[in-house]
Amino acid sequence: MRRLITALLLICCLSPQALAQITSDTLTIGYTRAAPFIILEEEAQLKGLSIWLWERIAEDLQIPYEFKLMGFNDMLEALKDGSIDGSINPLTITSERSKYMDFTHSFFVSNSTAAIRKTSSFQKFINYARSLFSLNFLSGLLILMIIIGLFGLAAWLFERKYNETQFRKGLAGIWDGLWWSAVTMTTVGYGDKSPKSTGGKVIALIWMFTALLFISGFTASIASTLTVNQLKWSPQGINDFKDQTVGCVAASGTLDYLDTHFFSDIQRFDGLAGGLNALGNQEIEAFLYDEPIMKYRIANDPDYQDLEVLPVKFDLQFYAFAFPKKHFEIKEQVSQKILEYTENIEWRLILAEYDLSQL
Repeated sequence: MRRLITALLLICCLSPQALAQITSDTLTIGYTRAAPFIILEEEAQLKGLSIWLWERIAEDLQIPYEFKLMGFNDMLEALKDGSIDGSINPLTITSERSKYMDFTHSFFVSNSTAAIRKTSSFQKFINYARSLFSLNFLSGLLILMIIIGLFGLAAWLFERKYNETQFRKGLAGIWDGLWWSAVTMTTVGYGDKSPKSTGGKVIALIWMFTALLFISGFTASIASTLTVNQLKWSPQGINDFKDQTVGCVAASGTLDYLDTHFFSDIQRFDGLAGGLNALGNQEIEAFLYDEPIMKYRIANDPDYQDLEVLPVKFDLQFYAFAFPKKHFEIKEQVSQKILEYTENIEWRLILAEYDLSQL
């Protein structure tokens, strides 16, 4: 027991240099492209928020390391089996991942969002026209014309004998009744035709109040139809996508959210570029992924200028570095350094440089 306690005390007192030495002569740090956190420039130059943070931590702790470019899924598997010594990607902390890897303290808080294809002005006009001449609109218009006709005919039947100058006989008189009914409904009030008989006045009184209620309901129905169509083309909530074909990066935290919230038609992609290409080619209706990564890519890549990120926020995410379970000591040292760096003013300046803002 005494030897065990002594060994534990030695581990706790290890310097950062000694800690790195017992772990590995040179740590293999896996990464995949995830701008603005990890940006791979020409001549294999790396920059970004995660690179900035890791380089300073490694320098402080005197950790020798080498970077290894990997696919996202391959990187997660390598963390699981310990074939790499860590990852500096902005990995979302999840309960499932925590079963086979250790996370540092979070260094960035964000959320998932949705990207869709931009709608052209012509397409917006077409969508508006489709709504305006939809079955609901045409049915309401037909009912309105029938009611106008019924009240116009009733007024003509009462007025044809007592008011022949304004409500003539025959088809011309029926037209006079329709004209009076339409003018009364719209409250235009030309005054060229008005009922003189008692029956005609009663019909007019009933029609004025009936028309007021009916036209209000008809207007509300049109507004509702147009609003529903607008929401269809500019979703305001994540649930608007549940019945659509959406894409997401495989093995991502966003995918876990979609699976647990009953999204039925999900296409999985190996990376962000494949999903955005599928969106641009109309293979999917929307692509759902981490907001800062997707927003940065769409804003800075000319290939995706026809796409836009919606103001839809869901699935709160805490980004952290990750290490295999065997590197618990290194993870603890790195976590402490993350807290130190993210609490100072320099961190806020580097966030502003990459146009990042935390929740």
